[in-house]
Amino acid sequence: MTALPIRQPIRIIGIDPGLRRTGWGVIEAEGNRLIYVACGSVEPPDDLPLSSRLLAIHEGLAAILSSHRPTEAAVEQTFVNKDGVATLKLGQARGVAMLAPAMFGISVAEYAPNQVKKTVVGAGHADKQQIAMMLKILLPKAEPPSADAADALAIAITHAHHRQSTALRLKVAGL
Repeated sequence: MTALPIRQPIRIIGIDPGLRRTGWGVIEAEGNRLIYVACGSVEPPDDLPLSSRLLAIHEGLAAILSSHRPTEAAVEQTFVNKDGVATLKLGQARGVAMLAPAMFGISVAEYAPNQVKKTVVGAGHADKQQIAMMLKILLPKAEPPSADAADALAIAITHAHHRQSTALRLKVAGL
């Protein structure tokens, strides 16, 4: 009889990018078991110019990545709204949110907002309250200080559930 290999927990950071508040949440996934580690948000001052706000987001995420040492990262994809300028600025924050883990050698997966909601709540058009309620069930020790931190935890949970299929797609694509 051979012993089964011991599964190591995978530490995942979920990032919800934003210029005013970039939410982050760190969990560990061990098989189907999810363990809350930490969450919060990076909040650059509103009066800073765009370039300084982007730098503050990068530095904040770099500090979190250094202290929590995740092995995988997930970022929410940008939804396009009617204000093109706002969408472009959000895209810049999202670029920083993807760059920070990449600079640490961490692979970054992307998930659409509806996929995150469907994974966590079971419905693609769930509201913030439904996500918060499911987070209490899935991660009972988590008490996110903001909706952005809660969204980041939901993104990390989504990655925990879909990481095998995401890795397989990347392998098939030769990336």
